[in-house]
Amino acid sequence: MSALKSLTRAVAGLAVSLAALAAFAADFPTPVERDWVARDFRMHTGEVVPELRLHVTTIGAPTGEPVLILHGTAGSGTGMLSKDFAGELFGPGQPLDATKYYIIMPDALGAGKSSKPSDGLRTKFPHYNYDDMVEAQYRLVSEGLGVRHLRLVLGNSMGGMHTWVWGVKYPAFMDALVPMASQPTEMSGRNWMMRRMLIDAVRKDPDWNNGNYTAQPKFLRMANVYFGIATNGGSQAYYKAAATREKADKLVDDRLAAAFNADANDYLYAWDSSRDYDPAPQLANIKAAVLAINSADDERNPPETGITEAAMKRVRNSHLLLIPASEDTRGHGTTAFAKFYKRVLAEFLQMVPQRGM
Repeated sequence: MSALKSLTRAVAGLAVSLAALAAFAADFPTPVERDWVARDFRMHTGEVVPELRLHVTTIGAPTGEPVLILHGTAGSGTGMLSKDFAGELFGPGQPLDATKYYIIMPDALGAGKSSKPSDGLRTKFPHYNYDDMVEAQYRLVSEGLGVRHLRLVLGNSMGGMHTWVWGVKYPAFMDALVPMASQPTEMSGRNWMMRRMLIDAVRKDPDWNNGNYTAQPKFLRMANVYFGIATNGGSQAYYKAAATREKADKLVDDRLAAAFNADANDYLYAWDSSRDYDPAPQLANIKAAVLAINSADDERNPPETGITEAAMKRVRNSHLLLIPASEDTRGHGTTAFAKFYKRVLAEFLQMVPQRGM
């Protein structure tokens, strides 16, 4: 009976989510999903994948100005269709009005409905990195969709780091870059330490069995919740939500009880893919105008280090928007809420000239 009740609650929750999505999605054209196959895809290791499936969601007509939107680790393109992000940006008169722009939201290599270890290869799947992921996005956009030039590349968290990589690898391909919740420097410090601990926690779980598990490793859920609380959410927001031990315990219990359907190998590959991220040596290559957006309470990219400001001195025509910390911000997760920066984004795009190819 308890299982039936859980299923009923899940179905009811899905119905509510779909209804909410439909309510605000009515403000912009219906999203269209499709797959495209990149043939003979060469990884940075030299391995060649004969057929690499890349999934993409688009909004608007292909005749609109192309905008590339990049999601965070273990996310998906459709994950960007939230009321707090898409609902603030894609509607009529909003900064990325989908009746004027052609919005492209790929599922990154290893994520969503794109090729990933859980498709069957498990740990025999090539160990990709951010360069491979961006190369896959580039081929999808240029070959799969036939786009010659992007008006904007905007990404959040991992997508923000991908945005920096886009800028240094394909400097003439876009007018503007908006990397969010990220730094244009080597993966290091607490950000990498926590990722390393997350990866090791799962790999050292006997249930993982070198990736040949028959059921998801038990510690995967705990590791995910621990990492999420430690590196996301904002100190002030957490205190507001959990000002007593009882409330804090309930928050943790709710997180541990929440639906979590990740595959362990997909999860490990996704977090490990950041291991050699470092666009810093090539920042001078960037030709596009840059608006970097971070939050003052970002646990993974703490502004007090001064790393981002120092690195951006090597980037021509670049600006940094640092969102002040408050009870309303969510630490590393702040940039998922476009209300904090949509006005600045609109003003930025108005100032950036169209360069074309």
